[in-house]
Amino acid sequence: MPLEFYSPLWHNLQNPVGALGRGTDVIATILAQVLGASTPKAQKKIRIDMASYQRFTDRGFEFLRSYGTALAAAVAFYTCLPVPEAWTRDFRGVARLAPAIGVMIGGLLGLLDACLQLLGMPVLTRSALVVVAWIALTGGLHLDGAMDTADGLAVLDPNRRLEVMADSRTGAFGAMAAVALMLLKTAALHDLEAYRWLAIMAAAGWSRWGQLVAIARYPYLKATGMGAIHKASARSPLDLLPGLLLLLGLSALQIALAPDRWRLAAGMATGGGAIAVLTGAWFNRKLGGHTGDTYGAVVEWTEALLLCLLTGLGNWL
Repeated sequence: MPLEFYSPLWHNLQNPVGALGRGTDVIATILAQVLGASTPKAQKKIRIDMASYQRFTDRGFEFLRSYGTALAAAVAFYTCLPVPEAWTRDFRGVARLAPAIGVMIGGLLGLLDACLQLLGMPVLTRSALVVVAWIALTGGLHLDGAMDTADGLAVLDPNRRLEVMADSRTGAFGAMAAVALMLLKTAALHDLEAYRWLAIMAAAGWSRWGQLVAIARYPYLKATGMGAIHKASARSPLDLLPGLLLLLGLSALQIALAPDRWRLAAGMATGGGAIAVLTGAWFNRKLGGHTGDTYGAVVEWTEALLLCLLTGLGNWL
């Protein structure tokens, strides 16, 4: 090749900072030589095409960066997993990623369950440890909401329910609700024989999708609180679609791994969706709307009830 072909490359090697801005021109020059585009018109067309490609890649990287920061904020909000302080703490819109975070939580718990099984841990003890780890991984965020909701619903006067739910002290009904939830989850996991990890992922994912339905569908009853952030950033019912597709993918995975369990996979999808939607509707009927506490209650009760359903379907089908 002629010596002038190498001159742009040599100049950019000597000046790497300037090379970042001239990268597109360098690639265009190389392509022009390789493709034999010697005329200025042909070289100009190649540069235009490269500029379009550069804009496309810039937008792609910007999308990945924004999605990554939103995912980091969702992890920080919904779990106790460590997130670097330099990452964003803007929690607006993180509810849209709640189903994905639920599937991630379920995957981590499934991995823990598999490791305990390899260590020879009895199934009942293993199930109890998974449930305890479930609470620890989320910091008890949703369980606390379920307990406050139970205390509020126990009050006969509807006008005092929100006041009781805002009280940080746990009442008898809140304690009973927590015990009932942990017992249901432990018993259901104990009776699940196959694909326990997939059932945990489905329960954690569908429960948070149900929370997202409640956020999008029903009014928020308080002016402030963590739940108000979610309600204020709810944009469109289309926010439900990505999580729904992800969770339907879990049923598809069940069919791919065990085609003979297709009815269980169908029950996982239909039952998960039905329980998630109906749980939020029930709390809305009782309170006339939702709060951050009832969002947590939707998550907890959907998890427990879906695990019970999958246990029953697994033994029946």
